[in-house]
Amino acid sequence: MSLPPLTISLLDYGAGNVRSVRNALSTFGHPIVDISTPEEIAEAQVIVFPGVGSYHCAMDVLKERGWEEPLKEYLRKDRPYLGICLGMQTLFESSEETSSNGDTQTVEGLGIIPGKIIKFDEKERVVPHIGWNGIIPHQSSPVLRYVTQNNGHAKEVYFVHSYYAPVEDRDAPWVLTRTTYDGQEFVSSVQKGNVCATQFHPEKSGGVGLDFLKGFLESVQDGTLSKTSSLPINPSQHTQLVKRVVVALDVRTNDAGDLVVTKGDQYDVREKDDNDTENTNANGKGGVRNLGKPVALAQRYYDEGADEIAFLNITSFRQGVIDDMPMLGVLEEASKRIFVPLTVGGGIRSYTDEATGKVYGALEVASRYFRAGADKVSIGSDAVYAAEEYYKSGGMRTGETSIESISRVYGVQAVVISIDPKRVYITSPDEVADSKHTVVALGDEDKKGPNGEQYCWYQCTVKGGREERNICAVTVAKAAEALGAGEIMLNCIDSDGQCNGFDIPLMMAVSNAVSIPVIASSGAGKADHFTDVFKKTNVKAALAAGMFHRKEVEIMDVKRYMEQFGIRARLIA
Repeated sequence: MSLPPLTISLLDYGAGNVRSVRNALSTFGHPIVDISTPEEIAEAQVIVFPGVGSYHCAMDVLKERGWEEPLKEYLRKDRPYLGICLGMQTLFESSEETSSNGDTQTVEGLGIIPGKIIKFDEKERVVPHIGWNGIIPHQSSPVLRYVTQNNGHAKEVYFVHSYYAPVEDRDAPWVLTRTTYDGQEFVSSVQKGNVCATQFHPEKSGGVGLDFLKGFLESVQDGTLSKTSSLPINPSQHTQLVKRVVVALDVRTNDAGDLVVTKGDQYDVREKDDNDTENTNANGKGGVRNLGKPVALAQRYYDEGADEIAFLNITSFRQGVIDDMPMLGVLEEASKRIFVPLTVGGGIRSYTDEATGKVYGALEVASRYFRAGADKVSIGSDAVYAAEEYYKSGGMRTGETSIESISRVYGVQAVVISIDPKRVYITSPDEVADSKHTVVALGDEDKKGPNGEQYCWYQCTVKGGREERNICAVTVAKAAEALGAGEIMLNCIDSDGQCNGFDIPLMMAVSNAVSIPVIASSGAGKADHFTDVFKKTNVKAALAAGMFHRKEVEIMDVKRYMEQFGIRARLIA
């Protein structure tokens, strides 16, 4: 039997990655319209509210545009609604997330569900909660009709948040699913009647997320959305955040003006001059290799089970992102067919257009990428400069750095700091005069210095490894966290392209020094390099490029190998 036509009304308040939600919904063939006036809320057949970023920003926009009261009325009438992330959190009475002026006062929400949104305890676990985790149903719902059940709970979906709704008895009629993050239970989705919302991102949860959206939309069409029933609850059942396998694509512009994926060793791809035709090699290690078109490769990695994909524009220091139309086009195309998180890095900074003299702020630059389809932006050199200024000022936040300005609007989870350090070997910790440099002792299994040195510190570089700065990786990571970053992508120039494994002492030093997630990068060449870094350090994800580009190891082979050693991974059929 054919289902009645359905028009989806999208409530876009101007922040976050709305393009991905729109693209995911578009796969089902329904027309999508944007709500632009308060009157259109009452007229909507079904509303989807995708919120990413700061609670206060979302509520401020709802009020400024006159949408708050019409939306409350729509929800009170039990009309079909799907909220995503902030679209769920704003249903509650309030949040302890700070307001736009930095006050710690409670921010009021829509008040549809009793209770307050609170922050994960950073002393007990890494915050934000970023990655793939399971969901345990509390209700049987038509929304979950296509979501595969596995050992009593659904396969993993993607989360990225610092604040959560606690599981409380008074909210029991609302709880659709719950999830466990490092010992803390929280509400991962809600439903009562025709009002449904998720803390996770179905548009970024691969096939499971698309199945969730399909179930929701079909339930609206066939009129069964509200037909839920309670399920037996086993309080001893828990979920687990899995370790992520991230694939990076180093992207540069070729002579024809097209973007291509390249890979070199120890950042030589970033040091290669445009006119250098000698340092190119199509095969194996040792040269700069052209590996194909970024969207096609990203699609391949999505199909093969990558948990996230990072596009790193390695020549972006030569231009501003406002002029970077090819990369914006890549993101737009990739987000149409790839439904896992997309990170873009390179050129995220404030800069002045030399031709016009116009100044572009880092927030405006990042916004271009978000609107094109990015979920997170990676800040490199600018983060090092910000860290230097932070310590020079005695640890004062100015509110003007790229990290602060972007995280204030889009949330800390949208800001990744990419650190490019190299080892500086020393014979004794006493050789380091700067107390802010963290000296690392190299163990028996670690590579020593050229003269047998057993200590080192990790000196940060900028401009793609071209310029060294007198600041260490641990110091930059701590400053970045203080300024509002949500994640660290930790590279190592010495290990890059060598396929000898991640720099374990570096990964250990930084992941132990911060309370935000760390992604290990540089050096992976085989599956046991992933198990090694996950077993020995506190990193939450590990990234590779060349080994996957060259098909030396398949993504799912890495994940199955991890599972053999008790390291949970997201497995797909």
